[in-house]
Amino acid sequence: MVVKVGSSSLAGPGGVDEARAASIVAQLAALAEAGTPVVLVSSGAVAAGLPAMGLTERPPDIPGLQAAAAVGQGRLMATYARLFGEHGMVAGQVLLTRDVLSNRDQYLHAKEALERMRSYGVVPIVNENDTVVVDELRLGDNDRLAAVVSHLVGAGMLVILTDTEGLYSGDPRFDDRAEFLDAVRATDEALEAIAGGGAGPLGSGGVATKVAAARMAAWSGIPTVVASSRAEGVVAAAVAGEAVGTFVAPRPSSLPARKLWIAFGMAVRGAVVVDDGAVRALAGDGRSLLPAGVREVRGEFGEGQAVEVLGPGGGLVAKGRASMSAGAVRASMGRHSSEAGGAVIHRDDLVVLAG
Repeated sequence: MVVKVGSSSLAGPGGVDEARAASIVAQLAALAEAGTPVVLVSSGAVAAGLPAMGLTERPPDIPGLQAAAAVGQGRLMATYARLFGEHGMVAGQVLLTRDVLSNRDQYLHAKEALERMRSYGVVPIVNENDTVVVDELRLGDNDRLAAVVSHLVGAGMLVILTDTEGLYSGDPRFDDRAEFLDAVRATDEALEAIAGGGAGPLGSGGVATKVAAARMAAWSGIPTVVASSRAEGVVAAAVAGEAVGTFVAPRPSSLPARKLWIAFGMAVRGAVVVDDGAVRALAGDGRSLLPAGVREVRGEFGEGQAVEVLGPGGGLVAKGRASMSAGAVRASMGRHSSEAGGAVIHRDDLVVLAG
């Protein structure tokens, strides 16, 4: 069981609202005691650090955020360690960045570390390492991080706790016709309309990141519940299958672990634009991407790095590990693979994401 809690659900006037944190910890402790191992993905380091630094708002620059995170992460973990300790449980800190997850060996080491912590009965508290992370290494938000962690540990469910009841068809603050979505599929068009929501004053995520995380989890075959952190017994209710929050159903079949890593662990270094024939070959026939179907190369990437495959209109078709560098693709695009030296992306290293 992976539970993610956002800054807006934890922040109080003095940093971390201990009453809210205690409620979440009590629910997770009850699950663990009943035999369901739990992983907590928790935001709140920056929010916890602001009061100690005499600040009332998030700093606008990366060094300021890093300083606040450095102060707040220790305070956040101290709170969790004490609260879990009251239930006779030990909590351990796990800080991740995209570069860790992009490296296959480090990715597997992170997976093994989480599994070993679970075998010892330790509750992992996962956060992005905001103290050292920079934009090109940032996952972007803890919603997506929670989805990655969910398939790292083979979770049975992802619960995203937020400050709203769940997901709506529109913004209920401004749209009287906005309907609450109690259950959707990850591919439903209803999710497209709400994927542009903004973040709160203390957070970095928003509705869009929760939709993205639910879709990522769906590719892993993991159901997601987006629900209010203030709802009584919300985590236990989600596990029991009760009507709480928004349930996002998983895909009927999940990707193999290696392709999940390619799809959601590797940082994108560039893109190739392909023609309609290549789209059909990839999405319809499960073939490799050949140079003959490439019409444009964007960015600079090396062999083995991740690239997005875009259709003629710019829509995302697939993501994969390039079998050749950007320069080699430019030199060979439009040519037969026998003349170009092979595939741009082999089908074993390609994940079709269209649809």
